[in-house]
Amino acid sequence: MQSIENKIINRVYGNGRGWAFFKNDFLDFGSAGAVDQALGRLMKSQRIRRVMRGLYDYPKYSKLLEQNLSPDVDQVAHALARKFGWTIQVSGNTALNILGLSTQVPTRYLYLSDGKSRSYKVGNQELSFKKTLLKDIGLKYPESALLVQAIKALDKRHLSGEACRQVRTYFSEKARERILKDSRYTTAWVYEEIKRIFRAD
Repeated sequence: MQSIENKIINRVYGNGRGWAFFKNDFLDFGSAGAVDQALGRLMKSQRIRRVMRGLYDYPKYSKLLEQNLSPDVDQVAHALARKFGWTIQVSGNTALNILGLSTQVPTRYLYLSDGKSRSYKVGNQELSFKKTLLKDIGLKYPESALLVQAIKALDKRHLSGEACRQVRTYFSEKARERILKDSRYTTAWVYEEIKRIFRAD
C-alpha cells in the first residue's frame, strides 16, 4: 500500500511542473486531515511550495537561473476555480500575456467568472476574478480557451511567423491536438487562425 504522501506526490509529478493544487485535489486518497498533514510534510521537504493559504504548486525550475520560477498564475487561477466550483474564462489581454504575445509587463491577470468577484496576490502579481456572463464556455480544455481568447483579443490581426512558433512552443504536441479537436465549433475565423498557427514551419 502506498502512503497518502506518495500518492499525492505521484499525482503532482504526473501533472508536471507549474501545476497548482489544494487538498481537495487529493481527497480520494484519504481524509482532509490526513491530506493536510501529507501536504505539510511535502512542503517542509521542499518537494512542493505553498503559494497562499491552502494552495500549493510544483514550481517550474530555471536551469539558467538555478532557481524556482514564480508561480504560474494561470495554474493558480484554475486551482482556485476548482476549489470554489467556478467556471472561469481568461480575458483576452491576460491570454496574450500568458502566451508571451504582449510586450506589456502584466501587473494584473484578469479572469471572467460565474462566481464572486475576488482578487488575490500571487507573488508580485494580482490575480482578479470578475463576475460576468461567460462566452465560449463550450471549450473543454483551459489551453483551448487560452488560445481562443488570445486570438480574439488580436481582432483578426494575424500573428507573425515568429509569434506562431512561440505559440507552438508553448503548447505540447498533445495539447495542440486537443486544442484543434476542442475548438472546431468556435467562431470560424478563430478556428482557421488556430489551424494556421499550428501548421508546421
